Amino acid sequence: MRIPKKLIRIIGVFITSLMCVVGPVASSPVFAGKADVFEVKVVKTEADIYRFSVTVSHADEGWDHYADRWDVLDAKRNVLGTRVLMHPHENEQPFTRSMTLSIPMHVKAVTIRARDKGHGYGGSEVRVVLPK
Repeated sequence: MRIPKKLIRIIGVFITSLMCVVGPVASSPVFAGKADVFEVKVVKTEADIYRFSVTVSHADEGWDHYADRWDVLDAKRNVLGTRVLMHPHENEQPFTRSMTLSIPMHVKAVTIRARDKGHGYGGSEVRVVLPK
């Protein structure tokens, strides 16, 4: 079956028009996705002091939409500590940042979550058992 040239031109114009409309929308911060915690390493340095090295993955798109923090939560989702990320990491993905934190002695496991300026929280979280 042969497709008429006129139909091919119409389809081409339609696709070009669609790209002009969808292209700018698809590149907006809404489509960058949520910040995901990729990996967590925890080292106990003193009785109740732990060093967290957290790897976050997010399609940072400049100052208006980037992963801007990660939190350490207890089992009841109380925030035990926050590592603020001061700038986008557009050319460094995924990236790892560390924080030393005092954790109450009764806490045996924590959850790490990340946040981005476009979506807030909601990406992948990682739960870790604290080393003894």
